[in-house]
Amino acid sequence: MSKIHGMCLCEKVKYEIHGELGPVYNCHCSKCRRWHGAAFRTRASINKKQFQVLSGEDVLSSYKSSDNVTKYFCSHCGSPLHSTYIDRPDVIGVPLGALEGVSSVPEAHMFTDSMASWYTITDSLPQYPRWPGSESAVRETKT
Repeated sequence: MSKIHGMCLCEKVKYEIHGELGPVYNCHCSKCRRWHGAAFRTRASINKKQFQVLSGEDVLSSYKSSDNVTKYFCSHCGSPLHSTYIDRPDVIGVPLGALEGVSSVPEAHMFTDSMASWYTITDSLPQYPRWPGSESAVRETKT
């Protein structure tokens, strides 16, 4: 079984993911753009059982960014770390930028209706103006 390591900028929070990442997407929603200070957030879904915090649980802070989503970050350096979802309690969203040794690539662009006005998508990945209903819906449209 593979292990992927992740950490925050100050390296106080370290974690690992056991096994493969789930679907990888570039999320262009305004909340992800603000949270990461970038044109989009490249993220993957994993099962909660795959995720293990190795150190720094005492400096983890959280922010409820919507009725459904809680974002976790390092209270020392501010690095965004992962997200949890009320409607999908067994799923954790992880940003790929904090991970080492990832070979997965994005499968689609999400929430392109709220994309940064100064950014242009130049690849051929599928684009969804809003959430398509589920991650499997994206995979179904690709086949």
